[in-house]
Amino acid sequence: MIADTSTPVVVVACPHHGGLGVTRSLGRLGIPVYVVDSNRWAPALYSRYCRGRFIWNLNNAPAEKSLEFLAGVARKAGRRCLLIPGTDSAAIFVSAHAAALEPWYILPAQNSALVPSLCSKTHMHGLARRFQIPTPTTFSLQTRPERLECLKKMDLPIIIKGIEVPPRRSGSQARKLIIRSRQQLLALYDVIGNATVHDLIAQEYIPGGEDTVWMFNGYFNAHSECLAGFTGKKLRQCPPYTGVTSLGVCHTNDAVEQTAKKFLKAIGYRGIVDMDFRYDARDGEYKLLDVNPRIGSTFRLFVSKDGMDVARAAYLDLTGQRFAPAPLWHGRKWIVEDFYLAAAFRYYRDGMLTFREWLKSLRGIQESAFWASDDRLPTLLMLRADLSEFFKRVKRRLRASVALKNKRRASMVSACGEKNYCA
Repeated sequence: MIADTSTPVVVVACPHHGGLGVTRSLGRLGIPVYVVDSNRWAPALYSRYCRGRFIWNLNNAPAEKSLEFLAGVARKAGRRCLLIPGTDSAAIFVSAHAAALEPWYILPAQNSALVPSLCSKTHMHGLARRFQIPTPTTFSLQTRPERLECLKKMDLPIIIKGIEVPPRRSGSQARKLIIRSRQQLLALYDVIGNATVHDLIAQEYIPGGEDTVWMFNGYFNAHSECLAGFTGKKLRQCPPYTGVTSLGVCHTNDAVEQTAKKFLKAIGYRGIVDMDFRYDARDGEYKLLDVNPRIGSTFRLFVSKDGMDVARAAYLDLTGQRFAPAPLWHGRKWIVEDFYLAAAFRYYRDGMLTFREWLKSLRGIQESAFWASDDRLPTLLMLRADLSEFFKRVKRRLRASVALKNKRRASMVSACGEKNYCA
């Protein structure tokens, strides 16, 4: 598939399974892959296809130090490398400092203002509206007046996006919340108070099951032409209903593909992209929810029958190697093992998944995010991280339970003291 594999690749920021997929996909072709992450236990660092591992946190270090560090990684690789960011923050950093990185790295010639605009939920929806791409009704909630305006105008339920929470592995996560009542919304406003919250939005809730959630993965060249484009569906999400893909399947959807290509061509996008859509049965349109201007953690779902994915397409194009368009592998299924198992309990509890349906959904899976017979160690790292997360949650619940008991005991002692009838 790839005639010249001599150009190394550096993957920066590899939370959970995303960076591991890139490392395996390119490493199996004989391409030297170097991994940079802030978490020394990131599974990608322990893949047999990782040629070199480096610990560095782009979010915490000064920009000049990070640029110096990345230059050092390229020097150790021995030649100019491709650079693939795995998170929004890493993609924004690379875009902002492309000129400084250019002597050491091969990058798509991207408009530096475009990546942060697409990462911003508010700005992305504004761009979509500008180019007449269907999107859900969206309100900014960054300031108190905006939150009050949303309370007056939007019908419930709504989805709240952009609430920053502590990272589960490495890299930040943004939580999505479904608000179904006015009381829930007011409770959220009480927590936020009068503070200004960056990039917090309320979005119209589009009714329908998870079979209405579609994805597009693609690679666009220097002329914003799509050289590889794939569509698929989220069968299960983690967290359930609003989270990332834990089980997905490839399906052809010309409407989603054409909408994605139209939008990205219009804004002059170049490079790898990951997009989410939702079908709205009320008006028959596929509405754009999110754009990730980088490789998505789900990208290994989207593989053609000849092995092409967006990481390989980017490598070929940016190293000057021609390739034929990649046909979609219709029906291909892909799973994130721990995410799927964790979400299955919630689906079962909600009456959305029976044991028979659970077994049936596991049939026909072509690839797992972690388990691979030729690269077993990352699976152990996944189990280590999951057990660590489990025990942390148990400790938090125990502490909360003890604190609640102490509070009740103190309240009872206080009441007894006031009434003077306790011994």
